[in-house]
Amino acid sequence: MFDTTEASELPLSGVRVVDAATIYAGPMIATLLGDFGADVVKVEHPRGDGLRSWAWHKDGESLWWALVGRNKRAITLALSDPRGADLLRQLLAETDVFVESFRPGTLERWGLAPDDLLRVNPRLVVVRVSGFGQTGPYRTRPGFGTLAEAISGFADTNGQADGPPVLPQWPLADGVAALAGAFATMTALRHAERTGEGQVVDLSIYEPLFWILGAQTTAHDQLGIVPSRQGSRTAFNVPRECYRTRDGRWVALSGATAATGRRILRAVGRDDLADAPWFDEITGRIAHRDEIDEAIASWVAERDNDDVLATFEAAGATVGPVYSIADIATDPHFDERGSITTVEHPALGPLRMQGLIANLTRTPGRIRSTGPLLGEHNDEILRDLLGCPPDELALLESESVVGPTGTRREAPSPEPAPDAPPVRTS
Repeated sequence: MFDTTEASELPLSGVRVVDAATIYAGPMIATLLGDFGADVVKVEHPRGDGLRSWAWHKDGESLWWALVGRNKRAITLALSDPRGADLLRQLLAETDVFVESFRPGTLERWGLAPDDLLRVNPRLVVVRVSGFGQTGPYRTRPGFGTLAEAISGFADTNGQADGPPVLPQWPLADGVAALAGAFATMTALRHAERTGEGQVVDLSIYEPLFWILGAQTTAHDQLGIVPSRQGSRTAFNVPRECYRTRDGRWVALSGATAATGRRILRAVGRDDLADAPWFDEITGRIAHRDEIDEAIASWVAERDNDDVLATFEAAGATVGPVYSIADIATDPHFDERGSITTVEHPALGPLRMQGLIANLTRTPGRIRSTGPLLGEHNDEILRDLLGCPPDELALLESESVVGPTGTRREAPSPEPAPDAPPVRTS
């Protein structure tokens, strides 16, 4: 049984979230709220959330699910069946936040339109996550993060100057949308707390990523600029690049101001460039960017990674190692900060995963459990909380409206998912 008493002292204690979203963006909103004490009830179709089948698995256990499903209780309902929709409606009557990510129009078709839900529970915050939002000509398009990364402008500016647009290996648009969605949800909760009024949060996956790309919209409007792919370079920061060391590692350098750029060049013995009359202005540094990059790259290439980092750090230059997850796993800073934490998994034992998204001094969050089994809390919620009689639950299970309690999906093929990044062992 999920121990909700552990959450009683957390800042979102008393807030109930029903997460009926799938895969990543919507569910991660609920994960973030659950990390800080919300009672999150995960509603899955009896066949299970598609995230459970994503690579990677160990001993039949989904590692993605262990992360995204953490701090949640799980039930199974076929919402397309009126009986499943009615059970959800009953649950939402005593819920603060409802997160869903069905294609626009689906909830309405099932008799679960937000206006109807708000009549049942006027304080409810309905968070609707979709690829392109609930309005506009693209509203009915499928909503995968890849499409958001393409249409937002991200892919067009990502990659080498002479290469194609590059998509991220990870669900970047979904993750950014989840962070924005958690912020919007808390804003709506604050309004509900003050006024008793719920509302709908219409969150597209593409807009948060579009938003964080900076001032390019304004620059295009006022200057007609269309940013191009530049690899690691930018139009407002020189030097900025990844450089390879003699022992095959990479370091990242940034000279966002003339002062930081000078420290980098003095560290590599190029006072002539640092003291050049054109160096104070970004236009001058951009005009001489190839010369600056070559000076740094050649110096770095003659030295091992540790020596490069030590030299730059002693000079007060802005430098950082380019880490793989293997590097991160052994870095003491990640451990001390709690960036990586260890959670007990019921089948796998101690499991390392990302820690909390932010550290609060007075009201810290807590990771209390990894992702639950499929339908693990059916009895606890449907029978005990909603009062569904055992014989009715048995009938619903026999007719696939509700799945079996506490089951594990059959382990999928060990083949990686199509978009899974390649695996490195060193």
